[in-house]
Amino acid sequence: MTAIHTRAPALTIRAGSRALARLREKPLEPSDIHVIPGAAGGPKALGISGLDKAIFGDWLPRVEQERALIGSSIGSWRFAAIASSDNPRAQLARLAELYTHQRFTKGVSAEEVTRKSIQFLDELLGGREDYLLTHPWYRLNIVVVRSLGLLQHDSKGRLGLGLMSAISANMLNRRYLTRFMERGIVHDPRLKTPVSGLADFPRHEVVLSRDNLLSALLASASIPMVMSGVRNIPGAPEGVYRDGGLLDYHLDLPYEQPGIILYPHFTDRIVPGWFDKVLPWRTGDATRLQDVLLISPSREYLESLPDRKLPDRKDFERYEGDDAGREQAWRRAIAESDRMGDEFLELIENGCLVDRIQSF
Repeated sequence: MTAIHTRAPALTIRAGSRALARLREKPLEPSDIHVIPGAAGGPKALGISGLDKAIFGDWLPRVEQERALIGSSIGSWRFAAIASSDNPRAQLARLAELYTHQRFTKGVSAEEVTRKSIQFLDELLGGREDYLLTHPWYRLNIVVVRSLGLLQHDSKGRLGLGLMSAISANMLNRRYLTRFMERGIVHDPRLKTPVSGLADFPRHEVVLSRDNLLSALLASASIPMVMSGVRNIPGAPEGVYRDGGLLDYHLDLPYEQPGIILYPHFTDRIVPGWFDKVLPWRTGDATRLQDVLLISPSREYLESLPDRKLPDRKDFERYEGDDAGREQAWRRAIAESDRMGDEFLELIENGCLVDRIQSF
């Protein structure tokens, strides 16, 4: 493994008050982890692939116990990949390669992006559905939103007007988004959803099955104007479903669990909803973060990457006409992310994790 003292730290580690107090009493062990959130963020997931491989491929399997994985958008796709095989390292590598190899022409239609996304999921999970649904210890929870009002439409005019109205409402108060969307959680029936007291938005829960697995995953990543909405997820209330990150971008939720919430994340900031990205004052609820241990790339690590950042969706525009250049940059970021995984494992093994923790 890479010696962590030979270069600047690759990780920023933050913890809520209760998690920090617990870790000061005893070192972190896999048995402490019962819930793992996965944020929306598109290609950013590729940039923490090495961290995911260390956590899900090396560390968590040391204690085989029931764990809830709850994700929106690419977070749900990461977790579906992890739970779809007894070799999560290989599936995470496949997810990264499939995403990296995507190419879109300028002005590509939402219908075409949706078609390619369906093909993506089929290549990633085709033939693995039953393994995912019966995984011995992972329980998948997929976060989606059911569209209301003008957000039910896919025509650019109506949908655009609906989005502008939602953005304006959210600027005033996040709770006003109840006029535009409803939270849905499609969950493994073997375990109840890992959230409690969640009353900020209307909500429904749907049992995850072979019939709705792929449509729920597709809906969870269906960004308005970029992809088409998914109509009528089997088993769910009728309607048009879209990206779960619209409401739950970084999954700022009241988790119910007996230990520490391990959160491998793209950034050390918790942003409640997609529309809050441009609102620096809109951050995670301290009460909800009490049990969270958040692991993310350090600023020094990001400075060492191509373009000095993780891969993101804007790279499709930044590298327009140079897909080979984009793919090269993304593959380098994916390869470099092994440093984060190595550092996490070394901090655990050396008992030094608690020394690196900062409070939220």
